[in-house]
Amino acid sequence: HVQLVESGGGSVQAGGSLRLSCAASTHTNSAYCMAWFRQKPGQEREGVAAIDRDGQATYADPVKRRFTISKDNAKNTLYLQMNSLKPEDTAIYYCAHILRCLFLTPSTDIRSLDVSSANWGQGTQVTVS
Repeated sequence: HVQLVESGGGSVQAGGSLRLSCAASTHTNSAYCMAWFRQKPGQEREGVAAIDRDGQATYADPVKRRFTISKDNAKNTLYLQMNSLKPEDTAIYYCAHILRCLFLTPSTDIRSLDVSSANWGQGTQVTVS
């Protein structure tokens, strides 16, 4: 069982930036994908960004050109750099280790990821006002 611990959430004004981190108990350069999801109040969890073992990434349309997903394999840590934050980005952000995912391209629809057997972190709150 993979353990994931998120950090870096907080409150920020619109237009500001935050960087989320996710420390993983497994190698981030393993043969699977890692991703960030978020859940807004009263809504279902949605994919934000994902990255495969080769560093290829895909993003949800609302965050393209504002958010950047990356990983440091030496530290087994996943990151999400969030710039130009908007109030609608307010949500709990979750890190995910997705077993049924091998390769991504920039055109991969993040909604197509199979998270039925994913491992999840506990989440970190991001509030933009």
